[in-house]
Amino acid sequence: MRIGRVVVSGPSMVPTLRDGDFLIVRRAVTVGTGDIVVARFRERPGLLVVKRAVEKRDGGWLLSSDNPFAPGPTGVADVEARAVLRYWPLPLRRLS
Repeated sequence: MRIGRVVVSGPSMVPTLRDGDFLIVRRAVTVGTGDIVVARFRERPGLLVVKRAVEKRDGGWLLSSDNPFAPGPTGVADVEARAVLRYWPLPLRRLS
């Protein structure tokens, strides 16, 4: 079991996730339709993305954004991990 942390960057998953949200992700787990995943599109292997798994296709997953107004890559990708928990950094408190 491999667990890691990723930071969401950009508006593509709004309203579900926001820029700056932190996710706990788990590698080597089964992915299902509707899961939020961390993946690499085959056309852009250098780009790591957080998207929603739509359906299995061509040995990978067809992914989409939750925000229909946010531009970004779509298509078949290889999933590296599945999100298991979202959390926000704790706000700094001022001491007076």
